[in-house]
Amino acid sequence: MGRHHARLYTQIEGADLVGVVDSDADRRNGIVEQYGGKAFGSVDELIALGVDAVTIATPTVHHRAVAEKLLSAGVACLIEKPLAPDVRDAQAIADAAARSGAILQVGHVVRFDPVMVAIRKLELQPLFVEVDRVSPMTFRSVDVGVVLDMMIHDIDVLLMLVGSEPEEIHANAVSVLGEAEDVCNARLVFPPGPSGVRCVANVTASRLALKTERKIRIISDQSYVSADFVERKGTVVRKSANDERIREVREMLKQGKDLSSMNYLDLVSIDALEVGAGEPLKLQAEDFVEAVRTGRKPFVDATAGFAAVRTAERIVAAARAAGARMV
Repeated sequence: MGRHHARLYTQIEGADLVGVVDSDADRRNGIVEQYGGKAFGSVDELIALGVDAVTIATPTVHHRAVAEKLLSAGVACLIEKPLAPDVRDAQAIADAAARSGAILQVGHVVRFDPVMVAIRKLELQPLFVEVDRVSPMTFRSVDVGVVLDMMIHDIDVLLMLVGSEPEEIHANAVSVLGEAEDVCNARLVFPPGPSGVRCVANVTASRLALKTERKIRIISDQSYVSADFVERKGTVVRKSANDERIREVREMLKQGKDLSSMNYLDLVSIDALEVGAGEPLKLQAEDFVEAVRTGRKPFVDATAGFAAVRTAERIVAAARAAGARMV
């Protein structure tokens, strides 16, 4: 991921790639040969150079050590998801940012995916959400389980859409290749929303699938949205366009009339989700750079990153309590 961030910083107007830090000399030298800047073996060397902002794309277990050093030096940080491997480290990183006043953004890049941007514009109040994120094993991010590796994306999206953390969690998980979970399903129950109804979400993540799928389905009181992040497309079904006819149908159902000849699709409007263009990782980097330049709060701040880690930790704990097959 660090290589991708380096590439994108060279494409953002007004941003200069100062350098790359990596413990692997061949890797850091290869990146600077391709994209510019200088190669360093330590974060201290980068700080001494006077860098303004960095992306931290180390393995998750090293986020705290690197972030605390950079943040204490006043360097703005974009930290690849998840913010930390546990709540303790996540809080420590957030506290370091608060003490220094340096910008801290968490790399929950799905928020910047054009599909999610289109969904956000609908301003839904979800009542039920179903998310599936599965793929073959890539052997990246194996220092954490599938919840912190993959499901964390959808946890962040759910917390953003609903506006709160779940008050009830049920989960099951299975470990196959290592000590951490490789497959997990979680049912999240959120506090009552503005309508007084609780949103319920069913989330599945697997890194042992035969193919890659990333889909989301959202039901609100007025609409149904189905979107495919891989295909970059979706469908929006609305009932508001035909409220009067739907009321008539409800009355006929109460009267026990036979409506088997009626076409349900005639009662709703069906539109394609208007998905724009753009590379999510670049949109995220642009948001980060703008936040550093202007001092405004980044779209995914420390509070959001911490909430996602805390919810992920609760999911893993719920799976263990349920007797999941985990070492």
